Order: sequence, then C-alpha cells, then structure tokens
Amino acid sequence: MPTNLYGPGDNFDLNTGHALAAMIHRFHKAKIEKSESVTIWGDGSPLREYLHVQDLAEVCLLLLDSYNGEVALNLGSSEEISIIDLARMIKKITNFSGDILLDLEKPNGTPRKLLDSTAINQLGWHPRISLEKGLEETYRWFLSNEVQI
Repeated sequence: MPTNLYGPGDNFDLNTGHALAAMIHRFHKAKIEKSESVTIWGDGSPLREYLHVQDLAEVCLLLLDSYNGEVALNLGSSEEISIIDLARMIKKITNFSGDILLDLEKPNGTPRKLLDSTAINQLGWHPRISLEKGLEETYRWFLSNEVQI
C-alpha cells in the first residue's frame, strides 16, 4: 500500500492534477506570469507523506523477489511535511519570488496522512530519494515535458 506518490509523469493539470504536481504547476505559472502570490487552501498545517515513484518501483521489485507474506505492507517515506512547508519548498525549487497566501475559507482536508512503514523498513528497505531532490527532478521533468501555461 503506497503513500502519496509524485515524480516524473505525474498529473500536473491545474484542475485535475495531484495536489503536489498541481502545486508545482501553479508556482511555475505564477513565476512566468510574474504574479505577486500563490494561494494555497486552508491554513497550511495538514501533514502529508510523499514517496518518489522511482522508490516505489524499486521496492516493488524487491518485494516481487523476496516477499511471500500474506499481509499487505505500507510503502512510505516515514517522513511528513506540512502543506505550507511543501509550498515553501516548491517556491524555492521553482524560483518563484512572490508570497504564499493562505485561503482560510477553503478546507484543510485530513489533518495528517502518514503510513506506518515499520514492516518494510525491517525488511531492509528505505527510500533513497529525498523529497527535496525528488521535487527538483520532478520540476525539471515538468519543464521538459508538461509546460502549458
């Protein structure tokens, strides 16, 4: 059972895309249009866990070769980040110079989404790609493949 995924090939659509990928697109668009700000929903406090798709692919191959258990395993990074800190990280990666605004009229969503990945970690697997490095790679992929302002 994987946690929230991201990486090259994600759905970056501003209306239907995954939250992280759409956020990359919004910050990039704001930079290109020289907008003064990007607005995110809620107060920025919800916590999320993300796993790069390459880490998911690698752990799936490992499990195909070595796991015969009957219990589903959680596959996550075991690291969480608040939505506001994620927005700050994406702002930095996209080189957006404006402000991040909070729309407190919009819902926060679930306060926390974090898997217990103890079982897969005990089998010796840990993700290799940090969130920051993964976001940098994902943004480069977006610039090469998806830019539609």
